[in-house]
Amino acid sequence: MTENSFIHRFEPATSAGSAPLLLLHGTGGDENDLLGLGRMISPGSALLSPRGRVLEHGMPRFFRRLAEGVFDENDVRRRAQELGDFVIEARKQYGIAAPVAVGFSNGANIAAALLLLKPEVLAGAILLRAMVPLSDPPAADLAGKPVLLLSGQSDPIVPASNSAKLAALLSHAAASVTHRVLPAGHQLSQADLTLARDWIGNVEAKAA
Repeated sequence: MTENSFIHRFEPATSAGSAPLLLLHGTGGDENDLLGLGRMISPGSALLSPRGRVLEHGMPRFFRRLAEGVFDENDVRRRAQELGDFVIEARKQYGIAAPVAVGFSNGANIAAALLLLKPEVLAGAILLRAMVPLSDPPAADLAGKPVLLLSGQSDPIVPASNSAKLAALLSHAAASVTHRVLPAGHQLSQADLTLARDWIGNVEAKAA
């Protein structure tokens, strides 16, 4: 890995045919945060879990924000490029296919940015409590890329209109979007786990 690398964890696949997962933590998380989630939703998958390189009051994030829900969009674009380059590098080093991103909160937002800015890097994405990452996104071609967007009905951080806008944006770019609004807040629930596991099982079955 070059100096552009991220601090990360990698767990090799234990079963053939399981899609590799790119695990992207929320604010204040790290490279260990979502490993358990990854193992639960897709046992046997290779797991690639980087730590965000931006610090906000000492808490790792994947890009800067100006305020709650207000993103530094120049930084979003730059950090998405860096993350995309890291994934390409890691694929070569570890010999894995294009991963499905599993992102929570800030991690889901950088995953959404990655879909819009470097769509070739990801095979699909599970976006947990994601927001629209860019107010003026480029015209991406996500032809048939599977995306699961799970929103919380009473999420105090992500307005329902914002997650609906993200679903529409990705659908407009021709992604195959499943958007579910759960009776939850910003934290994850058992329903998130169950839906993510079923969804990725279907994606892998179609790819087989």
